[in-house]
This record gives sequence, C-alpha cells and structure tokens, in this order.
Amino acid sequence: MINKNLMIPKVWIPPVAAFFLGVVNVNGQEAKKDTLHEKEIDEVVVVAYGKAKKTSYTGSVATISSEKINNRPVTNITKALEGQVPGLQAVSASGQPGSTASIRIRGIGSISASSNPLFVVDGIPFDGNINSISPNDIESISVLKDATASSLYGSRGANGVIIVTTKSGKRGEARVNFNISQGFSSRAVKDYEQVTTDQYFQLYWEALRNGYTSSQVSSQQAAQMATDNLVNALGINPYGANYVKPVGTDGKLLPGATALWNDNWKDILQRTASRNQVDLDFSGGNEKSNYFFSLGYLDDKGIAIESGFRKYSTRLKINSEVKKWLNVGANLAYTNSLQEAPPSSDSRTDNVINAARVIPSFYPYYERNADGSYKLDSSGNYIYDFGKYRPTSALQNENAAATLPLDKNENREDNFSGKGFAEFTFLPELKFKSSFSVDLVNYNGHYYTNPLLGEGTEIGGSVTKTNSRTLSYTTSNILTYDKKFGQHHINILGGQEFYHYEYQTISGSRSQFSLPYYYEPDAAALLGSFSGNSDKLGLLSFLGKAEYDFKNKYFVSGSVRADGSSRFSPENRWGTFWSVGGSWKASNEDFIKNLNVFNQLTLRASYGGQGNDKLSTYYAYQSLYAFYNNLGEGGTVASKLPTPDLKWETNLNLNAGIEFSVLNNRIKGNVEYFQRKSKDLLFGMPLAPSLGFSEYQANIGELKNTGFEFSLFTTPIKTKDFEWNVDVNLSTLKNEITKLPKGSIVSGTKLLQVGGSVYDFFIPEWAGVDPNNGKPLWKTITTDASGNTVEGTTSEYAKATKTLQGSSLPKIMGGITTSLGYKNFDFSTLVSFAIGGKILDTDYTMLMHNGSSAGRAWSAEILNRWTPENRYTDVPALSTTTNNWTSTSSRFLYSGTYARVKNVSLGYTLPSDYFEKIGLKKFRVYVQAENLLTFYKHKGMDPEQTLDGTTYYRYPAMRTITFGVQATL
Repeated sequence: MINKNLMIPKVWIPPVAAFFLGVVNVNGQEAKKDTLHEKEIDEVVVVAYGKAKKTSYTGSVATISSEKINNRPVTNITKALEGQVPGLQAVSASGQPGSTASIRIRGIGSISASSNPLFVVDGIPFDGNINSISPNDIESISVLKDATASSLYGSRGANGVIIVTTKSGKRGEARVNFNISQGFSSRAVKDYEQVTTDQYFQLYWEALRNGYTSSQVSSQQAAQMATDNLVNALGINPYGANYVKPVGTDGKLLPGATALWNDNWKDILQRTASRNQVDLDFSGGNEKSNYFFSLGYLDDKGIAIESGFRKYSTRLKINSEVKKWLNVGANLAYTNSLQEAPPSSDSRTDNVINAARVIPSFYPYYERNADGSYKLDSSGNYIYDFGKYRPTSALQNENAAATLPLDKNENREDNFSGKGFAEFTFLPELKFKSSFSVDLVNYNGHYYTNPLLGEGTEIGGSVTKTNSRTLSYTTSNILTYDKKFGQHHINILGGQEFYHYEYQTISGSRSQFSLPYYYEPDAAALLGSFSGNSDKLGLLSFLGKAEYDFKNKYFVSGSVRADGSSRFSPENRWGTFWSVGGSWKASNEDFIKNLNVFNQLTLRASYGGQGNDKLSTYYAYQSLYAFYNNLGEGGTVASKLPTPDLKWETNLNLNAGIEFSVLNNRIKGNVEYFQRKSKDLLFGMPLAPSLGFSEYQANIGELKNTGFEFSLFTTPIKTKDFEWNVDVNLSTLKNEITKLPKGSIVSGTKLLQVGGSVYDFFIPEWAGVDPNNGKPLWKTITTDASGNTVEGTTSEYAKATKTLQGSSLPKIMGGITTSLGYKNFDFSTLVSFAIGGKILDTDYTMLMHNGSSAGRAWSAEILNRWTPENRYTDVPALSTTTNNWTSTSSRFLYSGTYARVKNVSLGYTLPSDYFEKIGLKKFRVYVQAENLLTFYKHKGMDPEQTLDGTTYYRYPAMRTITFGVQATL
C-alpha cells in the first residue's frame, strides 16, 4: 500500500524504494509515515568566521556531530576523525596514549613544507596541543576542504581547516551532565607469529651447519660442528643438564628433550591496561546570557609497561548580551597532562615494544638454574636476567622489565587557551567583532636512567631535563554587513588579523648519581650537555568576503586575503590569496519541484588559491650560523645558505559537487570532484657534501591531487519505536608530481619524478629464491653494448637495480556508520577502510634474518625456508653467513588494503519515570569498543602506519573495551 500523501508519480515503486519510504510492513502492521524534516537537511554549519546553511553554502564542508565524538574512548580527537569525513586521511602513527594522528585533507599538498591542516577552536586559530581539548567539550567539528571554505584563513588554511566548536550553555533550566567510564586495553592486532623453542633450536642448528659447510668441511663434519656449538652460539640451554647437546647431528631434537621454561617477553613487557575517564559539566542560560563549565579526568594506561597518559582538564565558556548593542564572551580552558612514554619507536635497544618481539622465549626474564628453577637473591626474590650471555642480536645486557620501573620517561604539559570577544551592533545588519586569543603551552621532559640496573650502571645513571615554552596569540577585527533587499541577500565581511608566535627551549643533562632513587639533576655530579634556543614568527593579514544570493536559489561568493609572513624576505613577504564560488539550489525551481523526486538538490562549484609558508625553519630566507666549542673557544660556522628569492608556495583548488535528498529525505547524498594543484613548491634541494651544506631552500616543481568524494546518509526505517540509519562515505585520491627542476630526486626509499607521487617506493625488486642453491635473488636491469635493456637477477644486493614499486597512498578511503535505535536501546558501529597503497614492513625483517642474527626471534614464516627438499619457496636457505636478504626490497612490501571496526557502542537509557523523583532527566548505561576488529592480509602488522608507508618499530594500536554511565540532572 502506497501513501497518496507522499505525492509520488504514479509509477511502479520497487520494494527497496518502498522500504526507504517508511511504508513497509513491520510486525504485521503498516509502519507510520515519518519523514525527516527540512530543518534536518538544511543544517547550519560552522564555517570561516561565521555560520552558513549547508544546502546554500558555496564551499565544501563536512560536519561531525557531538554524538559521534563525545563517547569515543580516545585521548586525542584526531583519532576520532578517521572514516567519518570523505577526503580526510587520519593515520595513527603510534598507539602510545596521548599521541596524535597525522591528518591530511585531500591529499599531500607539499613535499617539504607542512601538509598539516589548521585547527580552529571557536572561531580562532588554535596553537595549543590538540590533546588539551576534551572530546566531551565538543559540540561539533567542521572540516573545510576547498578554497571557498578555507581561503579566509589564507596561508594558515592552505591544507584545509578543522573547526572545533565547543559546547555552550542553552537557554532554560540549568543542567548537570555526568559521564564516568572504565575500560580495558590490549593490542588491536596480534603480533607476528614466531617459531617455538624447539623449532628455533633445530632451525639454528641448520643455519650453523650450512654456515660451516664449505669445500674444506663436509656436510657430516658441519653437522657435528653445529651440534657441538649450538648451545654456545645461542648462549643458553633451556633443555637442562641432561641434554648438553639437545640437537643431534640429524638436526632433530634428542628424544625426551623438553624446554624447561617458556618465557614470552610480551607477558612481562606488555599488559592488559586500564582506562578511566570522568567528565562533569554544568550549563545553562537565559535570554541574555549562557554559560558552560566542565571538569575532566582521564587516566589511560598503555599496553606497554610504564606507559600511559593522565590528564586533568577544565573549561569555562560564558556569553552575555550586556547591552542590546554589545555581546561579549570568554572561553578559558586549562589542561595539565602527564605522558609516560618509554622508548617505543625506531630500532634502539631499549625500545620496549621491540624488546617484547625480538627476544625469544627461551631467554628467561628471571635468572634460572640448570634445572629450570628460579635463582633467588638473599631475600628470596627473583633476580632479573639481563642476558650478558645473550648474543647482541638478542639485546644483550637489556631487560626493560627490570629497568623501566626504575627509570623515568615523562612528558608533562600545561596547556592554557584563552579567548575573548566583544561584538558591537551598530545597525541590525552591521556588526563589528573584535577577538583575542592566546595559547600557552609549557612542556617539561624528564628522562632518567637509573644507576642500579641496566645500561645506566656504567655511568652511574643519567638524567636529562628539557623545558619549552610556546606562546602564540591572535587578534582579529571583523566587520560584517548582512542585508536582505526583497529577493536579494548580501553578506559582506572585512577585517584584519595578526598572529604572533614565540618558542623557547632549554635542555641539560648530568650523570653520576651518588645515591639511587634521586631523579633530579642536582643529585648527579657530572655535567653533560646544555643547550637552548628561541624562535619567533609573525603573520599580518587583511581579509574580505562578499556573498550574494537571489530568491534563495542562486548563490555566489568571493573572498580575498593578503598575508605577510616573516619567513620570507621583505621583497617576497606578501602573498594574496582568493576564492570564487557559486551554488544553485535547483530544488527551489518549480520545474524541479514538479518532478516530485528531489526534496533537495544543490549544485556548487568553487576555485581559488592559497599559500603555504610552513617550512621547518622560521627564517627561511636568511643565512644562519651554528655555534661550536673549539677547545674552550667559541666559534661560528655557516649552517644555512641565504635564499632571499624564496617565495610563497601556492595551492590552487577546484571543487565541483552536487548535493541531493530524495524519498522524503530518507536518502541524502553528496558527490564532489576536487583538483588541488600546488606550485612553487617549497623544497630542500640537495647539495654535494663537499660544498659544506646538505641542502638549500628553493621553490621548485608542481604537484597535483585529484579525486572524487561520495557521502550517502540513509534512514531505511523510522517508526515510533525503531530507527535505523546507515551512512557511507568514500573518497578517491591520485597524487601526482607534475613538474620538477630536474629529472628525478631520490629521497630514502622514495623517488620524486614527474608523473609519480610524493610517496612512490623506489627500491630493488625481489626476484625470489634460486631453487638450485637457496640464495636470494633481486632483479637487475642493465644496458648492453647495443643499447638494449637486459633484465637479469643477482644474489648480491649491492648490484640490484632500484625500480618503482608503487605508492604508499591508498586509492580509496572511507567509512561505514550504522546506528540503530529501538525504544530505549541504541547501537552503532563505525567501520573505516582503505583500498590500495603499499606498506614497507621493516619491523618484520628483524624476524626474518637468515641466521646471521644469532639469538634473535624468528617469524613462523622461516619454517618455509629453502632446503634441498623444499626448493621452490620465497624464503632463502638458512646460514650464519649474512646474505642481506632482509635489506629493503619489494619482498617486504605489502598491500595497504584493510578494514577496521573502529567503534562499536551499545547503550540503554532507563525510562525517565524511574528517576523523576530524584531529579534525573536521563540515565544511560553503555558498553563500547574501539579498534575491535581488523581485517588485513599480512598478519602481525598494524595496517595503520605512517603516511610514507614505512613501519618503524612503533607502539601498536590499542583495542579498548569500555563500560560507562551517563546521567543528566
């Protein structure tokens, strides 16, 4: 049965359409028609220096509501953005609590300069640590992606803008909101599978035998030598005194030989961690003023021992109409945080994550007797085993379980953010707003190595303390004129903005503590290093914008901003950036209305240019000098060449899109095409080392990012008691270098060349294993005497030819959100995914050595190594002689395609009748999971890696299960 009131043309309606119309039969009864209202699709979004109706806005903006942020168990809001905005790539390079995700909007906008977006909090650019913003304080997040949307921020918004709007009090009765949660965290992805102790000893016997075998030593002699020297080579015999030579000359364990212990280092270096969070806020308001005050506490332990993040936060936001012509407001926020961050990246020996992976389980973490029992000290306590007998590849003289509890690896921060404004209304249509904001970040790093155990014993312990202070402030003065003339509407904005940035740092170290358990530098005798420096940056801007619409159908806009940056010489200091845009609300046309198909249809397009000055140096055009101590005499050395001709990098952004809503607003969608060109790229041009400088800054080359973005918001079912929503977004991306000053530039494992991307892998191509001898093979490409290209293979890595092996950038990214509501129950899921791209897994290579790294753990894949009986394989023969097969090549380059269940939430709101007597308005209990499941082919590696696609022994992502209670008074 079709409801005639829907005014659908008299054509056959397929069941799927009827389902979305909300007229399907539910439990034997016809569902009540319940359409979504116009106000739900013509939402007001926060944009640059104001607000706008989404359907009439000429720019590209995506909005995330508070419901999708507040309840996520994340310590940093950047990690809540992945999969929720098309065109936004959020990559969590570390699972360390308190770490920040790297964000790119519509691709990579630069090669050497920053591609980070600008964060704006409550209308003012934000320079504090994004960790300081509590997710519970957020009302919404708007992502501005094209030139029209972000050009008013000029050079600061060249890589897109993320506008965070914090909560304000609402008119009416005062409210109190309380949220408490308790969670538990573990690894989101199980680590690489490793061989057992028995398998390891037999495999290493094989490596020894193959290493001994030569023209002078027969295979029988080599086998006997391997049996005789196995225990000595590994430094330990976990099989006990009854099996002095546990592996026989046949390469098999002796009958009855059983390992007396199996100490998995992950069990002692990693843990199931706790997560506790409490948020409390008070809000209210009347016709003339409102207030919002919040308090927050977070204690997020990491899965690595002695790691975690603890934060105390508070925010006070007040807005008041003190006169009919004067509105004032203040927004003050303070956060104190402590991040405990033991080394958990790069290949350093004290990396707690790497130690848990590379030390095999037959090396105990407490000292053992020959019979497997524990050795005890005079007090009857276990004695930590530092493995002085272990080979260096098995982290000799290291035991992080013993040293980390005695060491300190602390990062403390105080973040203060203050904003204030005064808005004067001269006429109903003419307003002037003056704003001031300040961000102050004080950072203290405390790194202490104890003198009792571990590497610190050799120097009597050491301590390093670092302090830095970052102060920035922004002033803005904006005049707006907004007027309707019959069917015409104009909005004009003009203003001035000034940004000032200061950074200061000081650091010192000492060693030789006379007493243990004293952590401050004063307790150490020997002065080590001492350093300090400061930087300043200024940016003066003038901006203007004009918008016009006719009959609420046709919209045009234009903006211009001039920025003067202290990074450039006076001759090139100023850059002018602009945008033009237009949109057509076609659904307001009679001929579209008569179709009875579209509830809303808008076409939009924009084009504009923005600049980028964000090089790593604050003095980009100046010659710089470094100071050195030469036997007590000071000296200076030129460290940077002057580049007075350096100028702005420019981004030219094209955007075209269509936004629609059909079937009584049950299906809403958005399709956009973007083209982002970057020219005059800021780049560090390499120089010959003989010149005394490694590089110089220059404007070189051009870059282009293109792609499509799709968003679909659907409500398949909406009845009195049940609602089901499904949202899907995805985006495509092609990154291409279109111009370079010379043919190509090699940078590490990447090749920059015209036609390629900024993250194209340029590494040797793996050619497999020689079935005749088990040696690794790499591809070679040479030219013969006739000029013909000749392809071959080599077993010598140094002779291998580097070739392009794909890009780390995914081709498609997106997310799927499903939410269900049945009476008082609510359920939601978010799945993020990426298709395409490559990841170079250098973590894995540590577990794939051929036997030349004695004592280091082995991946289970090593069981498929070459043998005379297993000739056709992808793992070379084992040997204690280095064959370099784990060197960088396409052998360890894996597909980056994955899907991850980022969030699952289930809640129940108790009927209000139960709590009316005690004044409760709402009481909800919930359980949720973050990073619940990951679907990925290369088991053991977390597919969320750095943007350049190379792993680096990082802290893994965490799976967090949280239980909580929310209450509103």
